[in-house]
Amino acid sequence: MYKLFTSLLFGILLSQSSMAKNFLSLDEAVHASFPSGTKMEKHSLILSKKQFSQIQKKAKAKVDTKVYRYYTLRHKGKTIGFAILEFRKVRTKKATVLYGFDMKGTLKFTEIMAFGEAPEWVPSKTWMSQLQNKGKSAALHIGKDIPTISGATLSARCVSEGARVARAIYETVLK
Repeated sequence: MYKLFTSLLFGILLSQSSMAKNFLSLDEAVHASFPSGTKMEKHSLILSKKQFSQIQKKAKAKVDTKVYRYYTLRHKGKTIGFAILEFRKVRTKKATVLYGFDMKGTLKFTEIMAFGEAPEWVPSKTWMSQLQNKGKSAALHIGKDIPTISGATLSARCVSEGARVARAIYETVLK
């Protein structure tokens, strides 16, 4: 009985560790789209009531908080972009997504930093790449200009709504 229990426990632990998803670090995410040697300065942002309503209107998405963390990206002393960290609820647990913008407002990258839901609901790299290098005129709406994902629709919606909110923060506050 002990051997059966031990074998079963070992099998469960092995299967869970093989399903675990490794996410990029903040540095890796930024340096994949911006020049090496890019420095990041961490900032906190608290939106005013006016900014909050402007962002919600521009994003056409629900904005849950007035508090955000963002990074100013500098290369050789010059500001080359911003990265905005967005915490959003997917189903019952939160996902943390980093959105990087250059100074023209182009969404350079979207990277999931943490994901509390089941690993099979994480959008694939292929799907995430559709958000890369999107200009400021791209609508970023699921089912319209970005296809949905079978089995991860709520996750995809979370990422695309977050992209619209991050873009609205960039345009309203940071630009």
